[in-house]
Amino acid sequence: MKLSAQEEYGLRCLIRVASTGQDGSVTIPEIGHAEGLSIHYVGKLMRILRQGKFVQSVRGQAGGYTLARRPEDVTVAEVLAWLGGRLFEPGFCDQFSGLKRLCTHSTDCSIRSLWRAVQSAVDVALTGITLRDLLQSESAMTRRMTPPPPRVRQVSR
Repeated sequence: MKLSAQEEYGLRCLIRVASTGQDGSVTIPEIGHAEGLSIHYVGKLMRILRQGKFVQSVRGQAGGYTLARRPEDVTVAEVLAWLGGRLFEPGFCDQFSGLKRLCTHSTDCSIRSLWRAVQSAVDVALTGITLRDLLQSESAMTRRMTPPPPRVRQVSR
């Protein structure tokens, strides 16, 4: 499992827009230059983000793209779901690509339980992170994402 390029770069483009602040805007060429992406590809990603109502386009001399919502109101989970979907969709097992019409494990599948648990953990992690959080430095995000060490209980004698 890995993130698609569309998910990774779409999120990076959205962060670039968010970094301009509430009143700022950024153009497709500016995003492309800053992120090292082609103008065509950034245009495609921005169109997808606009359709998802994450950004809005502004026409005119000072035009470009601005955030459609406040950065603290946009979770990474919803952005990635819009850009590419979830790791495990509930209907995944309905689409069997083997030789039989149905998967031989369609009624009792331990792997399906694993994928559900992984998706649940991913959902918890990504729903708790907003676009505003991603505007922080890498070290600040690392501190935020690192769980505290377990507390050692003192045993009284």
